[in-house]
Amino acid sequence: MTEVAAALIREDGKFLICQRPAHKARGLLWEFVGGKLEPGETAAEALVRECREELDVTVEPLDVFCEVTHEYPDLTVHLTLFNARVTAGTPRLLEHAALKWITPEDIPAYAFCPADEEILKRLGKY
Repeated sequence: MTEVAAALIREDGKFLICQRPAHKARGLLWEFVGGKLEPGETAAEALVRECREELDVTVEPLDVFCEVTHEYPDLTVHLTLFNARVTAGTPRLLEHAALKWITPEDIPAYAFCPADEEILKRLGKY
């Protein structure tokens, strides 16, 4: 099982999504910023590191929005999605193909990674 931490970053009624690079698994699908935990790292520590590496921002992990386990053909992920806020910097593209701020009503217009489907259902209820 691969442990993954991701951030639900909200601002002005919208939340941040990122498009995976074309050359990676599930390329060009949309996701929440984050990534795999490194050995000895907590989910919150991984989240801070991944946001710095991928978006050049410092985030503060808040509470856990939800946890999801999803089986892909090539791996099983346990995703911990934190509510988080940016404390320094402005998101910029360091790894992703694109980033967008969207509302829950915008969700159907984007093709997301399958592991995010349950999360998106919950967000759509807000």
